[in-house]
Amino acid sequence: MRSNPAFALLAVAAFLGGCGKTAATGDAAKGRAGGDRPVTVTTQVVQTQPFADTLQALGTVRARESVTITASVSEKVQAVHFESGDSVRAGSPLVTLSGQAEQAQLTEAQASANESDKLYRRQSELASQQLIARSQLDMQRATRDAAVARVAQVRAQLADRVIRAPFGGVLGLRQVSPGTLVTPGTAITTLDDLSTVFVDFPVPETQLAQVGAGDRIAGTAAAYPGRRFEGTVSTVDARVDPATRALIVRGQFANPGHALKPGMLLQVEIARTERPALLVPEISVVQVGSESYVFRVRDGKAERADVGLGTRRDGRVEVVSGLAPGDRIVVDGTGKLKPGAKVVDASTGARGPSA
Repeated sequence: MRSNPAFALLAVAAFLGGCGKTAATGDAAKGRAGGDRPVTVTTQVVQTQPFADTLQALGTVRARESVTITASVSEKVQAVHFESGDSVRAGSPLVTLSGQAEQAQLTEAQASANESDKLYRRQSELASQQLIARSQLDMQRATRDAAVARVAQVRAQLADRVIRAPFGGVLGLRQVSPGTLVTPGTAITTLDDLSTVFVDFPVPETQLAQVGAGDRIAGTAAAYPGRRFEGTVSTVDARVDPATRALIVRGQFANPGHALKPGMLLQVEIARTERPALLVPEISVVQVGSESYVFRVRDGKAERADVGLGTRRDGRVEVVSGLAPGDRIVVDGTGKLKPGAKVVDASTGARGPSA
């Protein structure tokens, strides 16, 4: 008997179709099996913990006292009595200006004052004997007083020729040398009292009630990694800047060894009163736009829990809403999760227990 070619082709097509259906059915079954496979994560039970958040700001260091030393007259420098970086006491002479003309004027004025005083005493004796008029004695008294005032004036001019430190501190770079002609306003050097320094930093007006004189503060500087400077709030400014809605707070820091220099940038922290708070690791929080959520584990499955966040510090973040003490959340592995996914805790190898 001869075989029918059409019948043979139909039989082959039916066989191939059945094989394809069987393979597709197997793949679908495998997909369903893979979707039910639990995701390995690490979890943590949320508990209330004592927490003291901080108010942080960037501040600028200022010397307790600071001045630029200048001359008050136009004159040549006769002698310089300091070197750059010297520590000086209040009243220490820094620069002597030439004062030869004033010295000559002082000698002349002193001689005139002495002569006027002698003449006044002589006329006073004559007036007591009524040998001269009283008005003549009064005129001589005025002449004597004018001569004495002239002496005081010249002495003041001579004093201006010696420039002294107005307070104790550390001198900056020397800007003049002997022979330099200085005029009023010419910078000679700087003087800073660095035994104690101030740090001025801005605080938002919304935090004004949290800051007061006497509060403890701490500061760190990039120049001294690992070193912490302790201080207190000295003054809170009386005005809020309408442009920035912030006010300036001044902190006072002891400065042993003059480590802090004027103009340095300091990271300032103001510690607040310790309080109970729900804290979770920052890596457990998923941020999508303005929304924040964590994965809470219940009955071995992950569910999304939208949370409100507070202060962040040291890798932890405060949860102000959305969680309760005793809830178990996913810490590591959130990137592989979707709501409803089964989870297994990597630390125990067991499915996540219900919270």
